Amino acid sequence: MAMRFAAIAIASVLATAGTYVVMGSLQGNAETSAGGALKAVADFDVITDTSARSKAIFEEASRVLTHPRCINCHPATRSPTQGEDKHPHVPLMIASNSSTGPLGLACSTCHGAENRSIVGSRMKSIPGNAHWQLAPASMAWQGLTVSEICQQVKDTSRNGNRSHEALIKHMGEDHLVGWAWHPGDGRTAPPGSQETFAALIAAWVKTGAGCPD
Repeated sequence: MAMRFAAIAIASVLATAGTYVVMGSLQGNAETSAGGALKAVADFDVITDTSARSKAIFEEASRVLTHPRCINCHPATRSPTQGEDKHPHVPLMIASNSSTGPLGLACSTCHGAENRSIVGSRMKSIPGNAHWQLAPASMAWQGLTVSEICQQVKDTSRNGNRSHEALIKHMGEDHLVGWAWHPGDGRTAPPGSQETFAALIAAWVKTGAGCPD
């Protein structure tokens, strides 16, 4: 039965793409980086009030957190979204209590360890990563304000029980987080780089982890 579901899922993806998959990795950067560069931590030194500086730093970091590459895997429901417009995943996926897909149709059915190119289609590639999965339900960000996301990110009951130090490490070193800047053809990457993003998160923590109003 699982094999049958897998075949249906792959057929649906390819039908949407209107073509065939070329086996082999696609490690290149995305078509464009959305919104240009992230500001560096030093750019916020002009804000003398520490609390205000902390809030401003998170606002800048939120340009990554609210980008489709992140939001699509942090959906409001247990159904991931796709594309720049955050449309429903095709085929429709409902992860229920799992982060790796429903029973018999795991994310790895279509998403491999690397991006896979597709020839002659507007879809251009199927994203992939060795740790491909949906964020836990407690980390649903889609539809929240930047302030609400900020509160959620630093709440250990909703961020995977991560301390501030663990949060910095996760943002800066996690391979799946890093995928966002190398999402394959047909997708924009968030602004900046994982290193710059992690530096902002570290500076935000150092200045008190303040959340925008």
